[in-house]
Amino acid sequence: MPKSNKTPTINDVARLAGVSKKTVSRVINRSALLSEDTRTKVETVIMELGYVPNPQARALALRRNFLLGLLHDNPNAQTVLNFQEGVLDAIRDTEFALVVRPVDRHAPTMIDDIRRFLEQQRLYGVLILPPISENDALAQLCVEMGCGYVRMGSAMLDDEDHIVASNDREMVGQAVDYLVELGHRRIALIEGPEGFRSAFERREGFLAAMQAHGLPVPPEARAQGTYRFDSGMAAASRLLDAAERPTAIFASNDEMASGAFHAARQRALKVPDDLSIIGFDDSPIAAHIWPPMTTVGWPVREMGRAAALKLVAPDDEAAGQFRFPATLVKRQSVAPPRS
Repeated sequence: MPKSNKTPTINDVARLAGVSKKTVSRVINRSALLSEDTRTKVETVIMELGYVPNPQARALALRRNFLLGLLHDNPNAQTVLNFQEGVLDAIRDTEFALVVRPVDRHAPTMIDDIRRFLEQQRLYGVLILPPISENDALAQLCVEMGCGYVRMGSAMLDDEDHIVASNDREMVGQAVDYLVELGHRRIALIEGPEGFRSAFERREGFLAAMQAHGLPVPPEARAQGTYRFDSGMAAASRLLDAAERPTAIFASNDEMASGAFHAARQRALKVPDDLSIIGFDDSPIAAHIWPPMTTVGWPVREMGRAAALKLVAPDDEAAGQFRFPATLVKRQSVAPPRS
Protein backbone atom coordinates (compact mmCIF):
# COMPACT_ATOMS: atom_id res chain seq x y z
CA MET A 1 0.00 0.00 0.00
CA PRO A 2 1.69 3.26 -1.08
CA LYS A 3 2.16 5.93 1.58
CA SER A 4 1.57 9.64 1.00
CA ASN A 5 3.21 12.55 2.74
CA LYS A 6 -0.10 13.36 4.41
CA THR A 7 -0.44 12.23 8.03
CA PRO A 8 -2.94 9.34 8.02
CA THR A 9 -6.14 9.75 10.00
CA ILE A 10 -8.63 7.37 11.56
CA ASN A 11 -10.91 8.10 8.58
CA ASP A 12 -8.21 6.82 6.21
CA VAL A 13 -7.90 3.61 8.21
CA ALA A 14 -11.67 3.08 8.22
CA ARG A 15 -11.95 3.70 4.44
CA LEU A 16 -9.10 1.39 3.46
CA ALA A 17 -10.19 -1.36 5.87
CA GLY A 18 -13.80 -1.09 4.73
CA VAL A 19 -15.13 -0.58 8.25
CA SER A 20 -16.65 2.23 10.27
CA LYS A 21 -14.61 4.73 12.29
CA LYS A 22 -16.21 3.27 15.43
CA THR A 23 -14.84 -0.17 14.53
CA VAL A 24 -11.33 1.27 14.14
CA SER A 25 -11.71 2.93 17.52
CA ARG A 26 -12.74 -0.39 19.06
CA VAL A 27 -9.64 -2.05 17.64
CA ILE A 28 -7.41 0.70 19.05
CA ASN A 29 -9.10 0.45 22.44
CA ARG A 30 -8.74 -3.36 22.48
CA SER A 31 -12.47 -3.98 22.64
CA ALA A 32 -13.54 -7.62 22.85
CA LEU A 33 -16.63 -6.86 20.72
CA LEU A 34 -14.91 -7.70 17.43
CA SER A 35 -14.21 -10.74 15.30
CA GLU A 36 -10.59 -11.76 14.94
CA ASP A 37 -10.77 -11.24 11.16
CA THR A 38 -11.93 -7.65 11.58
CA ARG A 39 -9.30 -6.93 14.19
CA THR A 40 -6.53 -8.36 12.00
CA LYS A 41 -7.70 -6.43 8.93
CA VAL A 42 -7.81 -3.10 10.76
CA GLU A 43 -4.46 -3.67 12.51
CA THR A 44 -2.86 -4.49 9.14
CA VAL A 45 -4.07 -1.20 7.64
CA ILE A 46 -2.90 0.73 10.71
CA MET A 47 0.55 -0.79 10.38
CA GLU A 48 0.79 -0.22 6.61
CA LEU A 49 -0.37 3.38 6.88
CA GLY A 50 1.81 4.11 9.89
CA TYR A 51 -1.24 5.54 11.63
CA VAL A 52 -0.60 6.76 15.20
CA PRO A 53 -3.74 7.32 17.31
CA ASN A 54 -4.08 10.75 18.86
CA PRO A 55 -4.16 10.14 22.63
CA GLN A 56 -5.82 13.50 23.34
CA ALA A 57 -8.63 12.79 20.89
CA ARG A 58 -9.08 9.30 22.27
CA ALA A 59 -9.17 10.64 25.80
CA LEU A 60 -11.90 13.09 24.84
CA ALA A 61 -13.93 10.36 23.16
CA LEU A 62 -13.63 8.04 26.15
CA ARG A 63 -13.95 10.87 28.69
CA ARG A 64 -10.92 9.31 30.32
CA ASN A 65 -7.20 10.04 30.32
CA PHE A 66 -4.81 7.19 29.60
CA LEU A 67 -3.70 7.13 33.18
CA LEU A 68 -3.68 4.36 35.74
CA GLY A 69 -3.71 5.34 39.39
CA LEU A 70 -1.86 3.36 42.06
CA LEU A 71 -3.53 3.96 45.42
CA HIS A 72 -1.73 2.86 48.57
CA ASP A 73 -1.31 3.39 52.27
CA ASN A 74 1.37 0.79 52.77
CA PRO A 75 4.31 1.09 55.17
CA ASN A 76 6.26 -1.51 53.17
CA ALA A 77 7.97 0.64 50.55
CA GLN A 78 9.45 -2.38 48.77
CA THR A 79 6.00 -3.88 48.15
CA VAL A 80 4.84 -0.61 46.60
CA LEU A 81 7.96 -0.40 44.44
CA ASN A 82 7.75 -4.01 43.24
CA PHE A 83 4.08 -3.68 42.37
CA GLN A 84 4.77 -0.43 40.55
CA GLU A 85 7.49 -2.10 38.47
CA GLY A 86 5.02 -4.79 37.45
CA VAL A 87 2.51 -2.17 36.33
CA LEU A 88 5.20 -0.38 34.31
CA ASP A 89 6.09 -3.71 32.67
CA ALA A 90 2.48 -4.04 31.52
CA ILE A 91 2.08 -0.53 30.11
CA ARG A 92 5.52 -0.19 28.52
CA ASP A 93 5.23 0.77 24.81
CA THR A 94 1.59 1.81 25.28
CA GLU A 95 0.03 5.25 25.63
CA PHE A 96 -0.74 4.60 29.28
CA ALA A 97 1.08 6.26 32.16
CA LEU A 98 1.04 5.66 35.90
CA VAL A 99 0.13 8.08 38.69
CA VAL A 100 1.03 7.03 42.23
CA ARG A 101 -1.19 8.42 44.99
CA PRO A 102 -0.48 7.73 48.69
CA VAL A 103 -3.54 8.06 50.93
CA ASP A 104 -4.22 8.00 54.66
CA ARG A 105 -6.56 5.14 55.50
CA HIS A 106 -7.19 6.62 58.95
CA ALA A 107 -8.46 9.94 57.58
CA PRO A 108 -12.26 10.30 57.85
CA THR A 109 -12.16 12.04 54.45
CA MET A 110 -10.29 9.23 52.63
CA ILE A 111 -13.18 8.22 50.35
CA ASP A 112 -14.03 11.85 49.52
CA ASP A 113 -10.37 12.61 48.86
CA ILE A 114 -10.12 9.68 46.44
CA ARG A 115 -13.39 10.71 44.77
CA ARG A 116 -11.93 14.16 44.04
CA PHE A 117 -8.72 12.57 42.78
CA LEU A 118 -10.65 10.35 40.35
CA GLU A 119 -12.75 13.29 39.16
CA GLN A 120 -9.73 15.54 38.59
CA GLN A 121 -7.52 12.97 36.88
CA ARG A 122 -10.26 11.17 34.89
CA LEU A 123 -8.35 7.94 35.36
CA TYR A 124 -8.76 4.96 33.07
CA GLY A 125 -8.55 2.71 36.11
CA VAL A 126 -7.01 2.31 39.53
CA LEU A 127 -4.86 -0.34 41.19
CA ILE A 128 -5.41 -0.58 44.93
CA LEU A 129 -2.84 -1.99 47.35
CA PRO A 130 -3.54 -3.40 50.80
CA PRO A 131 -4.75 -2.49 53.32
CA ILE A 132 -7.05 0.02 51.58
CA SER A 133 -7.79 -2.64 48.93
CA GLU A 134 -9.82 -4.34 51.67
CA ASN A 135 -12.21 -1.37 51.84
CA ASP A 136 -15.37 -2.37 49.93
CA ALA A 137 -16.61 1.22 49.96
CA LEU A 138 -13.61 2.21 47.84
CA ALA A 139 -14.36 -0.51 45.30
CA GLN A 140 -17.99 0.64 45.20
CA LEU A 141 -16.85 4.23 44.62
CA CYS A 142 -14.95 3.09 41.53
CA VAL A 143 -18.06 1.31 40.23
CA GLU A 144 -20.22 4.39 40.78
CA MET A 145 -17.74 6.60 38.94
CA GLY A 146 -17.28 4.19 36.04
CA CYS A 147 -13.59 3.80 36.85
CA GLY A 148 -12.02 0.37 36.38
CA TYR A 149 -10.28 -1.07 39.41
CA VAL A 150 -8.21 -4.06 40.52
CA ARG A 151 -7.44 -4.89 44.15
CA MET A 152 -4.40 -6.66 45.52
CA GLY A 153 -4.86 -8.85 48.57
CA SER A 154 -3.74 -11.73 50.74
CA ALA A 155 -7.09 -13.44 50.12
CA MET A 156 -9.92 -13.30 47.58
CA LEU A 157 -11.59 -9.92 48.19
CA ASP A 158 -13.50 -9.63 44.91
CA ASP A 159 -14.30 -11.47 41.68
CA GLU A 160 -11.43 -12.63 39.50
CA ASP A 161 -11.63 -9.61 37.16
CA HIS A 162 -10.98 -7.24 40.06
CA ILE A 163 -8.42 -9.05 42.20
CA VAL A 164 -4.88 -10.37 42.29
CA ALA A 165 -4.50 -12.49 45.43
CA SER A 166 -1.90 -14.59 47.18
CA ASN A 167 -2.21 -17.59 49.54
CA ASP A 168 -0.55 -16.12 52.62
CA ARG A 169 -2.29 -18.31 55.19
CA GLU A 170 -1.26 -21.54 53.48
CA MET A 171 2.34 -20.46 52.97
CA VAL A 172 2.88 -19.38 56.57
CA GLY A 173 1.62 -22.83 57.52
CA GLN A 174 4.30 -24.34 55.29
CA ALA A 175 6.95 -22.16 56.93
CA VAL A 176 5.90 -23.47 60.35
CA ASP A 177 5.89 -27.03 59.00
CA TYR A 178 9.47 -26.53 57.83
CA LEU A 179 10.60 -25.37 61.27
CA VAL A 180 8.85 -28.25 63.00
CA GLU A 181 10.40 -30.78 60.61
CA LEU A 182 13.83 -29.46 61.64
CA GLY A 183 12.99 -30.04 65.30
CA HIS A 184 11.79 -26.62 66.50
CA ARG A 185 9.06 -26.61 69.13
CA ARG A 186 9.33 -23.15 70.70
CA ILE A 187 8.39 -20.99 67.70
CA ALA A 188 7.44 -17.34 68.21
CA LEU A 189 5.45 -14.97 66.03
CA ILE A 190 5.99 -11.31 65.18
CA GLU A 191 2.61 -10.16 63.89
CA GLY A 192 1.86 -7.37 61.45
CA PRO A 193 -0.27 -4.31 62.35
CA GLU A 194 -3.96 -4.46 63.14
CA GLY A 195 -6.22 -3.55 60.23
CA PHE A 196 -4.13 -5.37 57.60
CA ARG A 197 -5.70 -8.46 56.03
CA SER A 198 -2.18 -9.70 55.30
CA ALA A 199 -1.34 -9.55 59.01
CA PHE A 200 -4.56 -11.42 59.82
CA GLU A 201 -3.99 -14.13 57.21
CA ARG A 202 -0.38 -14.69 58.26
CA ARG A 203 -1.26 -14.82 61.96
CA GLU A 204 -4.09 -17.29 61.35
CA GLY A 205 -1.84 -19.45 59.19
CA PHE A 206 0.77 -19.51 61.95
CA LEU A 207 -1.68 -20.35 64.73
CA ALA A 208 -3.45 -23.05 62.70
CA ALA A 209 -0.15 -24.74 61.83
CA MET A 210 1.06 -24.66 65.42
CA GLN A 211 -2.24 -26.14 66.59
CA ALA A 212 -2.03 -28.85 63.93
CA HIS A 213 1.36 -29.85 65.34
CA GLY A 214 0.04 -29.77 68.89
CA LEU A 215 2.37 -26.91 69.85
CA PRO A 216 1.30 -24.18 72.28
CA VAL A 217 1.55 -20.46 71.49
CA PRO A 218 1.59 -18.72 74.88
CA PRO A 219 1.13 -14.91 75.03
CA GLU A 220 4.86 -14.42 75.58
CA ALA A 221 5.50 -16.14 72.21
CA ARG A 222 3.60 -13.44 70.29
CA ALA A 223 4.52 -9.79 69.72
CA GLN A 224 3.03 -7.23 67.38
CA GLY A 225 4.89 -4.96 65.01
CA THR A 226 4.06 -2.37 62.36
CA TYR A 227 5.81 -3.98 59.35
CA ARG A 228 8.77 -1.66 59.98
CA PHE A 229 12.34 -2.57 60.96
CA ASP A 230 12.35 -0.88 64.36
CA SER A 231 9.10 -2.54 65.39
CA GLY A 232 10.53 -5.94 64.47
CA MET A 233 13.60 -5.25 66.57
CA ALA A 234 11.46 -4.22 69.56
CA ALA A 235 9.11 -7.20 69.15
CA ALA A 236 11.99 -9.67 68.87
CA SER A 237 13.62 -8.15 71.96
CA ARG A 238 10.48 -8.92 73.98
CA LEU A 239 10.35 -12.46 72.64
CA LEU A 240 14.02 -13.16 73.25
CA ASP A 241 13.91 -11.76 76.78
CA ALA A 242 11.09 -14.11 77.79
CA ALA A 243 11.78 -16.70 80.47
CA GLU A 244 11.60 -19.46 77.86
CA ARG A 245 13.38 -18.14 74.81
CA PRO A 246 12.14 -19.32 71.39
CA THR A 247 14.44 -21.31 69.13
CA ALA A 248 12.77 -19.86 66.03
CA ILE A 249 10.85 -16.73 65.06
CA PHE A 250 8.47 -16.23 62.17
CA ALA A 251 8.10 -12.52 61.33
CA SER A 252 5.20 -11.35 59.17
CA ASN A 253 7.47 -9.44 56.82
CA ASP A 254 11.17 -9.20 55.97
CA GLU A 255 11.71 -5.76 57.49
CA MET A 256 10.56 -6.96 60.90
CA ALA A 257 12.55 -10.18 60.44
CA SER A 258 15.70 -8.13 59.80
CA GLY A 259 14.95 -6.27 63.03
CA ALA A 260 14.90 -9.67 64.75
CA PHE A 261 18.40 -10.35 63.37
CA HIS A 262 19.67 -7.23 65.14
CA ALA A 263 17.88 -8.07 68.38
CA ALA A 264 19.54 -11.49 68.32
CA ARG A 265 23.00 -10.00 67.75
CA GLN A 266 22.50 -7.56 70.62
CA ARG A 267 22.11 -10.63 72.84
CA ALA A 268 25.12 -12.44 71.32
CA LEU A 269 22.81 -15.01 69.71
CA LYS A 270 23.94 -16.45 66.39
CA VAL A 271 21.55 -16.91 63.46
CA PRO A 272 20.80 -19.73 62.77
CA ASP A 273 22.83 -21.61 65.40
CA ASP A 274 20.99 -20.12 68.38
CA LEU A 275 17.93 -18.72 66.64
CA SER A 276 16.25 -19.50 63.31
CA ILE A 277 14.38 -16.65 61.59
CA ILE A 278 11.88 -16.70 58.71
CA GLY A 279 10.43 -13.58 57.08
CA PHE A 280 7.80 -12.87 54.45
CA ASP A 281 7.99 -10.96 51.10
CA ASP A 282 11.37 -12.07 49.69
CA SER A 283 12.38 -8.42 49.45
CA PRO A 284 16.00 -7.50 48.57
CA ILE A 285 16.88 -7.21 52.26
CA ALA A 286 16.24 -10.95 52.67
CA ALA A 287 19.02 -11.85 50.24
CA HIS A 288 21.40 -9.07 51.35
CA ILE A 289 21.34 -9.61 55.11
CA TRP A 290 23.83 -12.07 56.64
CA PRO A 291 23.16 -14.91 56.80
CA PRO A 292 20.72 -14.70 53.90
CA MET A 293 17.16 -14.98 55.16
CA THR A 294 14.70 -17.79 54.60
CA THR A 295 11.42 -16.13 53.64
CA VAL A 296 8.09 -16.54 51.89
CA GLY A 297 8.24 -15.03 48.41
CA TRP A 298 5.20 -13.04 47.35
CA PRO A 299 5.26 -12.54 43.54
CA VAL A 300 4.42 -8.83 43.86
CA ARG A 301 5.85 -7.70 40.52
CA GLU A 302 3.92 -10.40 38.63
CA MET A 303 0.77 -9.40 40.53
CA GLY A 304 1.27 -5.78 39.52
CA ARG A 305 1.69 -6.71 35.87
CA ALA A 306 -1.43 -8.88 35.82
CA ALA A 307 -3.45 -6.23 37.67
CA ALA A 308 -2.56 -3.58 35.08
CA LEU A 309 -3.33 -5.93 32.18
CA LYS A 310 -6.78 -6.58 33.62
CA LEU A 311 -7.45 -2.89 33.03
CA VAL A 312 -5.60 -2.08 29.80
CA ALA A 313 -5.58 -5.45 27.97
CA PRO A 314 -8.24 -7.74 29.46
CA ASP A 315 -7.94 -10.14 26.52
CA ASP A 316 -4.29 -10.82 27.31
CA GLU A 317 -3.74 -14.33 28.68
CA ALA A 318 -1.85 -12.99 31.71
CA ALA A 319 -4.80 -10.76 32.61
CA GLY A 320 -6.86 -13.84 33.38
CA GLN A 321 -4.63 -14.86 36.28
CA PHE A 322 -5.92 -13.89 39.70
CA ARG A 323 -4.26 -16.36 42.09
CA PHE A 324 -0.52 -15.96 42.67
CA PRO A 325 0.86 -18.69 44.95
CA ALA A 326 3.69 -17.69 47.22
CA THR A 327 6.74 -19.91 47.69
CA LEU A 328 9.04 -20.75 50.59
CA VAL A 329 12.53 -19.50 49.71
CA LYS A 330 15.02 -21.49 51.80
CA ARG A 331 18.28 -19.75 52.67
CA GLN A 332 20.75 -19.87 55.57
CA SER A 333 18.80 -18.27 58.44
CA VAL A 334 17.20 -21.56 59.47
CA ALA A 335 18.81 -24.63 61.02
CA PRO A 336 17.84 -27.36 63.49
CA PRO A 337 17.76 -26.13 67.10
CA ARG A 338 20.69 -26.85 69.39
CA SER A 339 20.19 -30.17 71.12
